[in-house]
Amino acid sequence: MTHATSGALRAAEAPQASAQLDGVDLAALAQRIATPFHAYSASAIRARIATLEAALAGCDALVCFAVKANPNIAVLQLMAQAQFGADIVSGGELQRALRAGIAPRRIVFSGVGKTAEEIGAALDAGILRFNVESRDELDCLQRVARERGVVASAAARVNPDVDARTHAKISTGKAENKFGVSMDEARAWFAASAHFPNVRLDGLHVHIGSQLLDVEPYRLAFARVAAFWRELVAAGNAIASIDIGGGLGVCYRATQDAPIDVADYIAAARDALRGFEGRLILEPGRWLVAEAGVLLTRVLRIKQGIERDFVIVDAAMNDLVRPSLYDAWHEIEHVCRTHGDEVSYDIVGPVCESADTFARARRLPRCNAGDLLMIRNTGAYGTSMASTFNSRPLIAEVLLDGGRYAVVRRRQTIDELVAGERVADTWCKP
Repeated sequence: MTHATSGALRAAEAPQASAQLDGVDLAALAQRIATPFHAYSASAIRARIATLEAALAGCDALVCFAVKANPNIAVLQLMAQAQFGADIVSGGELQRALRAGIAPRRIVFSGVGKTAEEIGAALDAGILRFNVESRDELDCLQRVARERGVVASAAARVNPDVDARTHAKISTGKAENKFGVSMDEARAWFAASAHFPNVRLDGLHVHIGSQLLDVEPYRLAFARVAAFWRELVAAGNAIASIDIGGGLGVCYRATQDAPIDVADYIAAARDALRGFEGRLILEPGRWLVAEAGVLLTRVLRIKQGIERDFVIVDAAMNDLVRPSLYDAWHEIEHVCRTHGDEVSYDIVGPVCESADTFARARRLPRCNAGDLLMIRNTGAYGTSMASTFNSRPLIAEVLLDGGRYAVVRRRQTIDELVAGERVADTWCKP
């Protein structure tokens, strides 16, 4: 999607001066649901789904939504309704995908730390395939599959040593990263496939990072994987699928971020894999949901500091950790006032950490206690990375769809937060 098209999508589906998201008045919504809470536009997500489907027309492809981006079951159900699959990285994500109605044969299992129990549960569910990230994992998969008397389908995740030109903490395709294996090691796996009779190693997988805004790293990674695929086929190995991962970036900051046109991304894969007759697998996450979400938060008070003024809001870093963890930029807007004198504020939460800061020196119309603010583009890696730090309950999530809303996760209560805890009144010896 071009930058201009991305802007059009934001104008059509994201909150503007009218304070509307997917036909729902946000100020009215915040009167019914206590802030802070996340709100997601179902229409915006469906629009992204349709754009991706159009780019994939005529291609034997399976889209597996990266559950880690937004694991809410209502969001996963939108993926299931589109016949999308799921890219999972834990047993918990497997259960979420299944409960949302995603077919097991549309689920791929990634991640470097799959336990034997998680592998067993995935085999029992009948998932499509495992993206294997180490020889030890391959041995474990063979052992668990043998115990169950089944044959597991697997892809070797290769690390192409490509700089994704993204934040260091979300780069996954360089030799220094923990993900995947070298092509030399993967080559040895295929050569030794007879030693793994309960693993059908017939796929390749690559994922070089997240929030990519340049198609060139993709082209380079795809070219290296394509060359490896051709080499393996020439050596007599059958390759049934090639998983090109995800990582498409979105527009967090309009003046700087120019997302890749998804059609260009798919064209790069098609060009590199010309002649491949197997299935193409994709694992988009952020691109499908990030711009569909906002975090609604109220101003608790204005604090005049010695060097700067602070807007203290009721949301905190445990509700949206990206600014604290990655120094990430999120647009922040006043919901009910778009004009008037602007003031430079640091926008911070109530958590007892200096890192609990959403923005520094951000200009907004003058704020007062009780004002409603929205933090944009929180549909990905918002609640999925949330915590209960400072004993703050997890906040609500709301799905909006054509003028109506549904609470798809109610706010956690304090009793629920401490339900698994107890005083040490029963002692045991190991």
